[in-house]
Amino acid sequence: MEHAPAWLVNSFIYLAAAVLTVPLAKKFGLGSIIGYLAAGIAIGPWGLGLVTAVQDILHFAEFGVVLMLFLVGLELEPHRLWNLRRPIFGWGSAQVLGCAALLTGAAMALGVNWQTALVAGLGLALSSTAIALQTMGERNLLPTSSGQAGFSILLFQDVAAIPILALLPLLGALAGENEAVAHTHRALEAIKIIAVIGGIILGGRLLLRPLLRWIANSGTPEIFTAASLLLVVGIATLMQLVGLSMALGAFLAGVLLAESEYRRELETDIEPFKGLLLGLFFIAVGMSIDFGVLWKSPGLMAVILLGFLGLKLAVIYGLAALMKLPYQERPVVAVLLAQGGEFAFVVFQAAAGARVFSAETASLLIGAVALSMLISPLLLLAADKLLLPRWANCDTPQLEEISEPQDAPIIIAGFGRYGQIIGRMLLAQGIPATVLEHDADMVETVRAFGYRVFYGDATRLDLLRTAGAASAKILVLSVDSMEQSLKIVDLVREHFPHLQIVARARDVTHWNALRDRGVMRVEREVFESSLRSARTVLELLGQPPHEARQTAMRFRQHNLELFEQMYPHRKDRTKVIAVATQGRLQLEEQMAQEREQLRQRGPVRWHD
Repeated sequence: MEHAPAWLVNSFIYLAAAVLTVPLAKKFGLGSIIGYLAAGIAIGPWGLGLVTAVQDILHFAEFGVVLMLFLVGLELEPHRLWNLRRPIFGWGSAQVLGCAALLTGAAMALGVNWQTALVAGLGLALSSTAIALQTMGERNLLPTSSGQAGFSILLFQDVAAIPILALLPLLGALAGENEAVAHTHRALEAIKIIAVIGGIILGGRLLLRPLLRWIANSGTPEIFTAASLLLVVGIATLMQLVGLSMALGAFLAGVLLAESEYRRELETDIEPFKGLLLGLFFIAVGMSIDFGVLWKSPGLMAVILLGFLGLKLAVIYGLAALMKLPYQERPVVAVLLAQGGEFAFVVFQAAAGARVFSAETASLLIGAVALSMLISPLLLLAADKLLLPRWANCDTPQLEEISEPQDAPIIIAGFGRYGQIIGRMLLAQGIPATVLEHDADMVETVRAFGYRVFYGDATRLDLLRTAGAASAKILVLSVDSMEQSLKIVDLVREHFPHLQIVARARDVTHWNALRDRGVMRVEREVFESSLRSARTVLELLGQPPHEARQTAMRFRQHNLELFEQMYPHRKDRTKVIAVATQGRLQLEEQMAQEREQLRQRGPVRWHD
């Protein structure tokens, strides 16, 4: 491949490494980020040595973080961002200052000079926006209180990186620049910063929407995609020129376009680029781990790594408790924010350039940050396996299970949206029923409305006996989980064969599984409501109500008959598809004939 261009060879290496390692990592439950980091280590200078220009790739791949922040900004309308101002500047400043103070104090206690300790503390206090937001997105945490708190802290860290970088020249006491010149230089920098941010806000309000509208009206989707990328690249460039965070500028641009009619199209166009570049960023982080420093000073590296992770975990977990985040989510938030951040690379390299400390110290700190990114997904995995199962019910009200024997003729297992309707209808008829619900929050909620509901898991034989299954006549099975539903059926068939079961099915698979167990009275949970919505649509299109009702009833009957025809062939996918297709065509033909007959007869006159 000596004649192939370098970019082609490198592209092949990166893609091949990602395709091989990420699916393997996902298969073993380690997550995609571990896969990318492992790919970077494998192809980097300390692995196979296939790629050596690590810093160049890292700078390029950082654009993935920029794109991610732009997309996050698109989801936050300005008024929502304004509502987050207190957690951003309150909890965000508490995290950064608290962690920085503890880390600086610990370093000074170990004999490190105060300048090095301060910069190390400030740099290590930052967290990885890329890994944290990616993991929160995978776990669907962003809409939760924990996700909002974590995002607020991460956003403040991006803002805090600006004064941290501005502090480095002062600590380094740059030669050849007197105090007056320094003050003038900083004043000019401040003016440029204000001008750029003001220009982004003003341009976003006045120019971006008309420009995007003009491009969209050109009818060239690829140019709209190019314009989307140009927008992010341009804003990132402006922010870089004045020494600000590119990601912060992209986030600001995203917020300004959050109310735009082109928001979804921008998301669709940029999402693939964001995913690929973020993957490349994690690969570059894996390549940047300097195992040479690790082998040279393994003890010191371990002290730095475990020390800053331990101190940050303690501070952030304490903040999570003060914020009253759910117990189950506190370890996740603490681990995600405890790891070092990609901006620490910039801070430590700039500190070495400003002669705050040596290049070897910078390499040591950068190595600790990269290793923290590597082990944080493993810490999350450990938390998932060891801590979360024990804390699963910490926030759940502890209720006593059903203990008094019941003798109602009907047992309702599951009192969610489906079971409540059945229970209310029976209650209105004066028919007693014993209701079992295993979700303690749901029990508390429905009890507040005056319903008599017992806390208990209907998959347990002893609780079914206590609920009166031996003497009851009917079991209404309306639990959410298909697995629990089938387990209850098996239990009832074995120990209470006299009980007649009326069951709810989530889908066709569930319906078939219940029929396999001899349950004949099964209703699909959304079937009837869907038919009613279809009737409404037909009526809105001008069909008389009686015709719409008749059409829905005919479809209902046909669908039930079709299910009975498909059931014997449920394990033969080809046969099921053939029966379903033939039934659909027969129904369409039959209804077409009926419409033609109605048209020939003319309108029916209805009289009171």
